[in-house]
Amino acid sequence: MNDIEKRNNIPSTSSLSKLGVSAVGYCAAGIFILILNSVVRSTWPGIIVGGIVCLFGIGTLKSKDPADKKAGLIITAAGALTVLSRINIPFITPVSSFLLGIGAFGLLALGIWNGIKFILGLKKRS
Repeated sequence: MNDIEKRNNIPSTSSLSKLGVSAVGYCAAGIFILILNSVVRSTWPGIIVGGIVCLFGIGTLKSKDPADKKAGLIITAAGALTVLSRINIPFITPVSSFLLGIGAFGLLALGIWNGIKFILGLKKRS
C-alpha cells in the first residue's frame, strides 16, 4: 500500500482486496506446485502434466492484466520445471526439482506475508 492509497493511516478497500486476493492466489499456487512436485513422480505422467501446466501458463501470459501475466509466468515456469525434473538428465533433474521446491515455499511465504498484511489492514479499518 502506498501513501496515495492511505488516508489517516487507514488502508483503502481496493488495496485490502488486492492483498487478500494475492494472499489466496500465492498460497494456492504454492500448494499446487508442492502437490505437483510430490504427486507426479513417474516420468511420463509428470511430463504430460507438466506440459499441460506449461501450456496453461502460456495461455495466461496473453492476458493484458499485469498480475495475470506474472501468474502466467510462474505457472509456465512451474510446468517447464516439472517437465525438466522428470527427464533423466543427470544435472538438470535435481536442480529443477530443487527450484520447484524453493519456488513453492517462496510462493507460500509471499501468500502468508500478504495475508498478514491483509489482516493487519482489516484491524486498522475496524
